[in-house]
Amino acid sequence: MSSTPPPPDTIAQSDFSTCELSDALLKLGVPAAGHIPDLHRVAPHPAHPAPRLCGPAYTVRLVLSSDTDAPRLQGHFVDLAPRGSVAFVSAPPAAQNAVWGGLMTAGAQQRGVLGALVAGRVRDAAEHRAAGFALYARGASTVGQAPYTRAAEVQVPVTVNDAGAAEHGGLPPVTVHPGDVLVADDDGVVCVPAALERDVLRLAARGRAVDARCLADIQAGVGVAESFRRHRGK
Repeated sequence: MSSTPPPPDTIAQSDFSTCELSDALLKLGVPAAGHIPDLHRVAPHPAHPAPRLCGPAYTVRLVLSSDTDAPRLQGHFVDLAPRGSVAFVSAPPAAQNAVWGGLMTAGAQQRGVLGALVAGRVRDAAEHRAAGFALYARGASTVGQAPYTRAAEVQVPVTVNDAGAAEHGGLPPVTVHPGDVLVADDDGVVCVPAALERDVLRLAARGRAVDARCLADIQAGVGVAESFRRHRGK
């Protein structure tokens, strides 16, 4: 009997998809299996293949400009981004303006940022695509950030997803901490808590092996239900 090969040391070194990582996170009891919904690839163009985006989170919390109680960030958040990070920008849900544009992509690339995940709207799609910068967002807007939103803090936990969504059949909120592993591909975006990375790798490797056995049975005509019973215990 063949055994499951040892997993790689880090998620960045692996080729696990966001689906495989979510399956592992679900087994570990992580809320929403780490999935951050409704973030779609803006660049590279969704019609073209693109490599998986993976790296440690650099978090940015934006607030409405009318919020006078929130802290006020000194400097631009792009200029503070660490090299090799993935920027995670959390915009107020009510904001309909863009919070990331072409000049931010230029600044992020100059600093060695791997890509950006924007829980909000972006603009200048053609510029991001021409730059080859990995960018995912909830939507687009022609309107820039000022005077509607502003940066409050960086490298703080940010929580995304509607807190009431779970009550209506949706997923619970996900909190992204600085240094968590962010992964994005054609299936979506997943946040892996840094403390769980090794456990996630182990379970993802095991899950891949189980799925391979299920696939072999299904292709041999066993049937989905029976293959799941044999290998998934369902």
